[in-house]
Amino acid sequence: MNYRAKRKLNLTLVYVILAILACIWVFPIIWIVLTSFRAEGGAFVPYIIPKQFTLDNYAKLLTNPNGTYPFVRWFMNTLIVAIFSCLLSTFITIAMAYALSRLRFKMRKPFLKVALVLNMFPGFMSMIAIYYILKAMNLTESLVALVIVYSSGAALGFYIAKGFFDTIPMTLDESAMIDGANKWQIFTQITLPLSKPIIVYTSLMAFMGPWMDFIFAKVIMGDKVENYTVAIGLYSMMTKTTANSLFMSFTAGCVLIAIPITILFIYMQKFYVEGITAGSVKG
Repeated sequence: MNYRAKRKLNLTLVYVILAILACIWVFPIIWIVLTSFRAEGGAFVPYIIPKQFTLDNYAKLLTNPNGTYPFVRWFMNTLIVAIFSCLLSTFITIAMAYALSRLRFKMRKPFLKVALVLNMFPGFMSMIAIYYILKAMNLTESLVALVIVYSSGAALGFYIAKGFFDTIPMTLDESAMIDGANKWQIFTQITLPLSKPIIVYTSLMAFMGPWMDFIFAKVIMGDKVENYTVAIGLYSMMTKTTANSLFMSFTAGCVLIAIPITILFIYMQKFYVEGITAGSVKG
């Protein structure tokens, strides 16, 4: 077997494996979308493609604003928390990463080491302590508490952003300082315009967090249904008594919450890839 035939065979095997993995990955998504349009009731049926298609599952979900399962309220709660968390988290992360990348001060290296060690521990280890702190501040069962929790944890995720800032040459800062610019002017007029990829990456990660988080939101919100996020709200629909009757509406909710994240991710994908690849390599 010559080199060209061997290379063609290897590529064929690679593409076959990738196609199989892609089918395995896409199948649950297709199943959820099809189920959301299924007219037949029941959580478990012996077929994938619905016998009859309907939009009633979406209508049932969206026309119950003040009922037992106010999906629209949950959606807006999550959107509000995601927007404010995104803004605060991005500001905190970018500012901290820039300071640790560009400034030299006492205890900088020990701080970086401590932050690296803290990042190795899962966030939910601090869940009980955070709950009691919020309870002492009378902030439990509120959206403000979720914004505080998501934003305050953003600072420890500065390493990728710092790696990106490390790739920007220090000579740009030095040239600007010679021309009379101060640190703030260098940051806002030189560094930030060059940092669009990492800003988009940081914002996207911060925006996606509230949509996917369940543990912290459930602990903080307790039984206050009107302040639930979509993750807790959809989970609360799947009880022993309502699983069969609400399963199609549940899948419709899954499709609806995936739409804004998918659109945002597709639109920002170019900057996302640039941000994570540039930030993963220290210059």
